[in-house]
Amino acid sequence: MTVNLEVAEGVGTLRLDRPPMNALDVATQDRLKELAEEAGRRDDVRAVVIYGGEKVFAAGADIKEMQAMDHTAMVLRARALQESFTAVARIPKPVVAAVTGYALGGGCELALCADYRIAADNAKLGQPEILLGLIPGAGGTQRLSRLIGPSKAKDLIFTGRMVKADEARELGLVDRVVAADQVYAEAHAWAAKLAQGPAIALRAAKESIDTGLETDIETGLAVERNWFAGLFATEDRERGMRSFVEEGPGKAKFL
Repeated sequence: MTVNLEVAEGVGTLRLDRPPMNALDVATQDRLKELAEEAGRRDDVRAVVIYGGEKVFAAGADIKEMQAMDHTAMVLRARALQESFTAVARIPKPVVAAVTGYALGGGCELALCADYRIAADNAKLGQPEILLGLIPGAGGTQRLSRLIGPSKAKDLIFTGRMVKADEARELGLVDRVVAADQVYAEAHAWAAKLAQGPAIALRAAKESIDTGLETDIETGLAVERNWFAGLFATEDRERGMRSFVEEGPGKAKFL
């Protein structure tokens, strides 16, 4: 399989496994969608890590496969391509990308689907599609501009240039930079901590933020308001408030 889902301690790792560069061909895209949806459904998965291995995250789409496609073929495929990445973005649980080596084109777009990105100090990220006479097609023009702002996104997309980890952090493209041999451990620790949190409240927070970024503030506030009130019906809210009153902040156990 080109993508695997491994679960331990409440953390599901979506592991890309298509050596040597984890090129995202059609089969990998479809498998990614299937496993992202599975991770979203499974009760034993409470947070997710996206990982490409020690050497490379994903160097992009399979260019040889794409070269063989004509306009008609890509019209039929483009929606499925986007839907595979959107399935990752819509996992209703915290998602962290552990980025090693290259995360280019579709690889960068996949990292953008995570809620948080931890990169190796040797990582290189970018959207080089313009160098092929194309634009990003798996969400890059939309998610990158929302994450780092339109002018910075245009610079990366217009030029197709790669950025090293430190510049990616300065741009806001990644959130933390760590030693290459610590990337997965740090990402797993981030996910494992959140896996112990209140699952429904985390889902509510993620949906409220993501929906608010895609709509006007009044609609976003309505989503937040409905989730906020709805959480008062959950056992986690009762447990959290009771623990706060009886023991002080930060001591509630939600599992």
